[in-house]
Amino acid sequence: MAHVHHRTAHVDGQTVFYREAGDPAAPHVVLLHGAPASSHMFRELIPRLAGEYHVIAPDLIGFGLGGTPPVTEFEYTFDRLADFVEEFLAQRGIDRYAMYVQDYGAPTGWRLALRHPEHVRAIVSQNGNAYEEGFVDTFWDPLWQYADSRSPHDAEPLLEALSESGIRWQYLHGVPDPDVIDPDAWLHDYAQVSRPGNREVQLALFADYPSNVAMYPAVHDYFRSTQVPLLAMWGRNDRIFGPAGAEAFHRDLPDAEVRLLDGGHFLLESHLDEATPILAGFLARQRPSDTWV
Repeated sequence: MAHVHHRTAHVDGQTVFYREAGDPAAPHVVLLHGAPASSHMFRELIPRLAGEYHVIAPDLIGFGLGGTPPVTEFEYTFDRLADFVEEFLAQRGIDRYAMYVQDYGAPTGWRLALRHPEHVRAIVSQNGNAYEEGFVDTFWDPLWQYADSRSPHDAEPLLEALSESGIRWQYLHGVPDPDVIDPDAWLHDYAQVSRPGNREVQLALFADYPSNVAMYPAVHDYFRSTQVPLLAMWGRNDRIFGPAGAEAFHRDLPDAEVRLLDGGHFLLESHLDEATPILAGFLARQRPSDTWV
């Protein structure tokens, strides 16, 4: 199995930590993580793909082991997260790629696709929302309330979601056998979001989340106009982004592949052995195109 390299790059004055494996001359697969995770969520998937692909997974600004400037020095919006990924990929000469997006990785990836549709050869959305049907109200209502008010009182339930118990719930809910989830996964995330100043970072991104919903009509136009190959691989028991969000891709991409697995939000922690051949098969079906190299 391929070695995974752990590296840093410098983009616009910030450090970007990333994981990379495979031959840089092979087709590129870009992995964009969700919240409150980082490229750590792909640690087991990367070597499984690296025999056939060049796989690269950056930490978004404010997450993981890369740059986390304070909110007084950096505007934390999803536009800015996408800016850094765009420049990071440009520095590496990666301008044709498949992307795997999960949670926050999805609105980041949608921005990349809207800016440069010719760069994106295929998409895997793993519990990465692009339709309002995907929102589970019990999880999202407090965020919409905070985004509207920005009040400390309305921030309290969101800060609870960043507690150790709140992050543990994100990993364990909807998983038939929670004992298969390695506690290191949520403890790693908890350690990162608990760094001084990072709670304010997360609140800033919560407040900006409605900008992603406002972007959905443009994303749907992009889907309809490009018919980009897409696999929606979803945990059917996810109480953050429900399975209706996966089925909704068919509205604009009739040929989208939708696979619902018996898991929750972080499928790669509980269903890696089931998810990997689904993902690998989808990517292999896109490789005959000479536009992906």
